[in-house]
Amino acid sequence: MEQELLTVSVSQLNHYIHRVIEHNGYLKDICIQGELSNCKRHPSGHVYMTLKDDASLLRAVMFRSAAQNLRFLPEDGMKVLARGRISIYEPGGTYQLYVESLTPDGEGALYAAYEQLKKKLEAEGLFDASYKKPIPAFPKVVSVVTASSGAAVRDILNILSRRWPLAEVKLFPVFVQGEGAAQQIADAITTLNQHSLGDVIIVGRGGGSIEDLWAFNEEVVARAIFASKIPVISAVGHETDFTIADFVADLRAPTPSAAAELAVPDRQELLSRVLACHNTLTMSMGHLLQEKRTKAEHLVNHPTLTGFVDTLNEKRITVDELLRDSRRALDTILEKKQIQLAMQMGKLDALSPLAAFARGYAYASLDDGTPIHSAKQLAKGTTFSLRLKDGTAHCHADGNSADID
Repeated sequence: MEQELLTVSVSQLNHYIHRVIEHNGYLKDICIQGELSNCKRHPSGHVYMTLKDDASLLRAVMFRSAAQNLRFLPEDGMKVLARGRISIYEPGGTYQLYVESLTPDGEGALYAAYEQLKKKLEAEGLFDASYKKPIPAFPKVVSVVTASSGAAVRDILNILSRRWPLAEVKLFPVFVQGEGAAQQIADAITTLNQHSLGDVIIVGRGGGSIEDLWAFNEEVVARAIFASKIPVISAVGHETDFTIADFVADLRAPTPSAAAELAVPDRQELLSRVLACHNTLTMSMGHLLQEKRTKAEHLVNHPTLTGFVDTLNEKRITVDELLRDSRRALDTILEKKQIQLAMQMGKLDALSPLAAFARGYAYASLDDGTPIHSAKQLAKGTTFSLRLKDGTAHCHADGNSADID
């Protein structure tokens, strides 16, 4: 007896397969390795692509919510690791990979992503020397963004304490590789700037593969370094390792140890320089003082100066003689003038009316001061004054005689 054949519609079949796939735990979270082809970014922000290997193709889509977190630009021919879930698109009857994260696979793909971001940021000017800030010569606070353990942080802390113990060191531990490391590094740099924690920032880690160092090739780290108002020294890997962070930073150190040496001065070197300057200054001052002393002794003993002293002494004697002669001349002149003055005083005394008063004469004048020359000026009742030797008499005329008041 033949088994009855089940008849279903296309939609029913697709829906059934969809349910089967959705309930398969293996397909809910799977990582597919393949090469990109037919890679297109839709205006909506979704990225459509095909994953392929030597024998098969797999359609894939990355929605905008996941695509906006891409750290590189997907391109045809790039080998990638696509992580997501397998599901079926029922209207089209095709299954595809819904990509949640996409990362380059292998060093070749990583280098391609590295070059992509490098060209992009360089075109924006993030590497320009005009934006590089000088490293302070004597920082008071050095902030270090790196892993909390490992050779790198030990070397940095040891060198900073040895070279410049005056600086305070602030360690901000972060993951330096793996998922979320780049964001932690960027957040630490941003926090340091928001709170002005440090005069210089050292960002870095020890050596490793390109995958290990990849957090320092992330765009979020590059932009955080570029936006930093505090000077940043990058110290990633070994001398031959170059990351995007190195190009954006204000100063690139070949190793973490070198970064510590570039961040602070060497106190021993400074002390040696100060001592050398002190010795040089002491010697220079000694030579200068000896030179001036020799010149002074030469001038003191120079014939011109000694002769000048003799000449000065002679002039002093001459001045003394002139002063003495001047005094004698002045005394003679003064004596003559005194004699002449006495003679003139005698003549004046002889002519003085006061002398006539002493001999009994008087001076008569009216009240208004008019001199009386004649008796006719004295009518009866006229008042007048007589100036005598020892005073003045006030009088009035009464006929031919005068009464004294």
